[in-house]
Order: sequence, then C-alpha cells, then structure tokens
Amino acid sequence: MTVSGSWFYWALLSACFAALTAIFAKIGIRDVDSDYATLIRTIIIVFVLAAFVGLAGKWSDPRTLSSRTLLFLSLSALATGASWVCYFRALQIGQASQVAPVDKFSLVLVAVFAVLFLGERPAPREWLGIGLVAVGVLVLAIRR
Repeated sequence: MTVSGSWFYWALLSACFAALTAIFAKIGIRDVDSDYATLIRTIIIVFVLAAFVGLAGKWSDPRTLSSRTLLFLSLSALATGASWVCYFRALQIGQASQVAPVDKFSLVLVAVFAVLFLGERPAPREWLGIGLVAVGVLVLAIRR
C-alpha cells in the first residue's frame, strides 16, 4: 500500500484513539447521565488542547480569523457537540461494540457530503470500500 504524506498515520492514530474513546466512555458513563458526562469530557478536552496549543507555540489571536473561518469552525463545533451528545446517549443505552461501528456510518456520509459540497470524486475502488462500510453498519444494526 502506497501512502502519500503522513495523513494516513494521523488518521490511523485517530481511529485508535476513537476506539479507546468508546471503551473509556462506556465504562465512565455507568453511574452518570450521558449529557453531564459529555460536559465533563468537553471541559477536560478544552484544558488539554489549550495547554497543547500554548506549549507548542501555536496560539494566535482569534480576532484575526476571517468571519467565514469562524462561521465554519462554529458550525463544526456545533456538529461535534451534537455528535458527542448522541454518541454518549447511544453508548449509555447500547453496547459499545454495536454503537461505535454504527457511529462510523459517518464515513459513508462524509463521502456523500464531500461529493455534494466539496466536489470530491472518489474512485470506484473507494466507493466499493465505502459501500462495504455501509453494508457492515446495516449488518450490525439488524436485530437478531
């Protein structure tokens, strides 16, 4: 497999951390409301990321960002928050081994939205992989 650049390794690390997120969250929400758990998690993320950005010397004045950038970062934040609330609620009700894969149906939706809104054109081989993910989600979602 040929991988251009380092994006693949970052994406692979993201997948590993996302998997740990599901496991740690499932254990962590046993005795607490899922919405409150999401708030606690978000507060911790804010502190960790603020420290990381500060220590890495990546802080800049947010007032210098364009209104378009701020709009889309805000929309992304709102979508992330809604996703987290739904994800934690699903984890509290269902099994992590079912919830997490269904949550990854987002991969299919990203491909569709990227075509519709970003003009991206996945190759047939990529569509095959995306289709297989969709089928896998359906298999997991069907009750036995």
